[in-house]
Amino acid sequence: MPEPSHHAPDDPRLARLRAILHGFGSCLVAYSGGVDSVLLARVAHDVLGDRALAVIADSPSLPRRELAEAVGLGQRFGFPVRIVRTAEFDNPAYLANPVNRCYFCKHALFAGLAPIARNEGFAVVAYGENASDLGDHRPGAAAASEFSVRAPLREAGLSKDDIRALSALLGLPTADKPQMACLSSRIPTGEPVTPAKLRMVEQAEAFLRDAGFHDLRVRHHESPSGALARIEVDDVSRLAEPGLATRVAGHLRGLGYLHVTLDLAGYRRGSTNGVQPPRDGAPAPLAPSPEAAPITFRALSSAAGTSP
Repeated sequence: MPEPSHHAPDDPRLARLRAILHGFGSCLVAYSGGVDSVLLARVAHDVLGDRALAVIADSPSLPRRELAEAVGLGQRFGFPVRIVRTAEFDNPAYLANPVNRCYFCKHALFAGLAPIARNEGFAVVAYGENASDLGDHRPGAAAASEFSVRAPLREAGLSKDDIRALSALLGLPTADKPQMACLSSRIPTGEPVTPAKLRMVEQAEAFLRDAGFHDLRVRHHESPSGALARIEVDDVSRLAEPGLATRVAGHLRGLGYLHVTLDLAGYRRGSTNGVQPPRDGAPAPLAPSPEAAPITFRALSSAAGTSP
């Protein structure tokens, strides 16, 4: 694992970011422990010292492992991290899981950060949007605009690849961390978000990570017969290893999933965006996906039982 770097490498991309942050004078960073916000929090602290503070929002949509790792990174690299509770789960509009669910999440986040910034004298609230995010489906950007939240990574013209490269230069272990959208993103649009569903997803994904998968999602679908887990992993063929599919299916059934299925298209971002459940309560249709890569095994154990 890279060791912390205590100097600023001579990189023009980093220089642009540092200049923007220096111009803020002081900065409150919306922190998540992901690739973007870790770099932003680290550089903000390097530039501004105690005039920078990273604040992470804790709610049922944040895995406990992610929270612990995010706080640990602050301790390791010397930037302060404050934990606050956010109230999106008190908002029926968020729980209804519309297409713009992320707007309500980010609105709750920035509504919580704004008084901290005001009361403690931080001139700017900043978050980790970057140049690669432009054109993506990101309703949260509208909430950022409403609260005048700055995006210094984007303003510096930094792409996701730039951010990973600079993270490696600074010795940040998040340089190769997978993208970690909130747990609510695993629920298809229009199916209600509940803490109970998110606990199932969190535990299912933790099991798969511990089994060695890197990029993955467990999509949670509801049907009249029970909950269905749709697994997306970066290496579908690994589930052909003797006994692994059976262990995965058994563990997820133990979490409450009646059916455990493998998405042959593999891992991809946003596969539940805009997927609406039919009105008759049948399982939500799967989003269109790229052509699945060929696999070398015949079948996987993927459900609690068999049907004719």
